[in-house]
Amino acid sequence: MPIVHGLGLLLAGLLALIASTVGAAALATLIIHLRVSERFPPQGQFVDVSGGRLATIEAGPNPSARGTVVLLHGASANASDPMEGVGRRLAARGFRVVAFDRPGFGWSDRLNGSAMASPAAQGRAIAEAMDRLELGPAIVLGHSWAGALATAIALDRPSQVSGLVLVSPVALPFPREYALPWYWDVALKPPVLWFLTHTIAAPLGLYYLPRVGGTVFRPQAAPTDYVETSRAALVLRPGTMRANIQDLVALPDALAAQSPRYATIQAPTVIVAGDADPVVLTEQQAKPLAQTIPGAKLVVLPGIGHMVQIVSAEALVGEIEALAERIAQPLPASPAER
Repeated sequence: MPIVHGLGLLLAGLLALIASTVGAAALATLIIHLRVSERFPPQGQFVDVSGGRLATIEAGPNPSARGTVVLLHGASANASDPMEGVGRRLAARGFRVVAFDRPGFGWSDRLNGSAMASPAAQGRAIAEAMDRLELGPAIVLGHSWAGALATAIALDRPSQVSGLVLVSPVALPFPREYALPWYWDVALKPPVLWFLTHTIAAPLGLYYLPRVGGTVFRPQAAPTDYVETSRAALVLRPGTMRANIQDLVALPDALAAQSPRYATIQAPTVIVAGDADPVVLTEQQAKPLAQTIPGAKLVVLPGIGHMVQIVSAEALVGEIEALAERIAQPLPASPAER
């Protein structure tokens, strides 16, 4: 009996240790959430849409003689990522630029919860916001995950898209197991997802954030101020982490559903990617995508990685300016009109 009693005390002590560790992690997560939210407040106006509101960052003249560019960010990011990379440069060249926090990211509401995980659902929300802001038709730029989002808008709301710019895009189907190990499905289970995002995920994410920021830039080096200027720490908040995981897990099936329609896209399209991208392989995404969208122009930048909108911002601005000029040119008259 003394042995049993001793084992009982050991188990009780172990459970107490686990409980205190989880409690400390939950408290750390709450503190991180509050401090990150205070450090990086909203930077622009909110737009009411069905189910909530979306946050924006805007730059450049309004109205603009050169047109409007809508910026859509990728996974684990927010509107500051494309705005501070390419958006400010476009604004300085006379474009009106509006960057959106995607639903659940930055300061945007998740709107309809997990139902917002697909590019098509987010596209409907962005399109509604564009209507309210009277942005369309606009050049829509999507980076990485938002390559699928930008193409979804071009497919479902073509009248709002005057041109399409896909940067290091994910838009073609890929096997789930290729990028999403089995434990992602486990992590998505509601109790597991809640536990992870409210306890250990934020403290671990805070520790690894500078390293992860550097990883996505390879083979280039990340700008020393990237984590700060991009407000990258906003992704550490539980709601945003949950949205990020949901979006990544839902993407393969969403692409399988929307990609057969790409041949119907009519908007002039430019696809810009680096041939050294280790995150989204250009040979598997950008190049075959350019062959799928009618008339798409493919620009492959030698030696450039995933973060084209930061490390090759001037080259990207040049492609956007050329696209805007192409859009502004009147169409040749038909024989009946001559």
